[in-house]
Amino acid sequence: MGKKEKIKNDLFSDLLSRQDYLVTQANDLAKSFGNLTTFEHKVLDYCFSFVQKEDRADKVYKTTAREIVTHFNLAISGQNYLRIVEAFKRLNDSTSIYLGIITEDGKRGIRMTSLFESVDLFEDGQIAFKFSSTVAPYIFQLKKNFYSFPLSDLAKVKSKYTLTLLKRWNAESKGIWRNTTDFSRHTNGFAPPAAEITGSLEEWEDWMLGTDKKGKPKRWPAGRFKQKALDVAMNELDILYPEIEKTLIKHVEGRRTVGFTVLIHSSK
Repeated sequence: MGKKEKIKNDLFSDLLSRQDYLVTQANDLAKSFGNLTTFEHKVLDYCFSFVQKEDRADKVYKTTAREIVTHFNLAISGQNYLRIVEAFKRLNDSTSIYLGIITEDGKRGIRMTSLFESVDLFEDGQIAFKFSSTVAPYIFQLKKNFYSFPLSDLAKVKSKYTLTLLKRWNAESKGIWRNTTDFSRHTNGFAPPAAEITGSLEEWEDWMLGTDKKGKPKRWPAGRFKQKALDVAMNELDILYPEIEKTLIKHVEGRRTVGFTVLIHSSK
């Protein structure tokens, strides 16, 4: 093997070994959305709400700008219609997906694709969107693991960090997430299930911060991350679920913060 060929193979092996951005399961897909704004998160959640377990990967979903505006309790106006269009544009631009692939003869590679295969926006406000058929299986898994609660619950959240923590709660819950009439009164006396969400500082940052424009995971100092992201999410959960006990535990090694655990105790 020539020197240039060896360098090329070494570089590609290094690329494949960087698991920060390769999607191999629904959890990885969820990390890909950390760089979205709160409103973009909500529009994406709205799109995911259309997915049913029996759907085919090539299904086209249809809605209207008016329906989305109404769902978010926004005024029906040209400005808010434009806001919806801009959100879809940003989602299309910001949801690049990188999948690790292996050919039948064992050759490794990376498939660069996007969350959406297409988004059609029409002058009368009609919207049609189709997820990438390659990514669709991860979306179906994501919907099952992260979206057992009503979409209306997500629409009430103000911070994107709270949205992420809610989805982690859903994914790590110990029991069934019951439908709710609102955040403080639960149907049939049932509260959301208990959960223990543990991760390293880097894992929490992957979940909540996402990546920069070059696809590199964002990193904040631990104190800033706790104050600006985790504490914001925990405080909003206290407002939304006042009867649920929640605890944030910081894990340290020496003087260095290395991770966090969020404990959520189901009310009696």
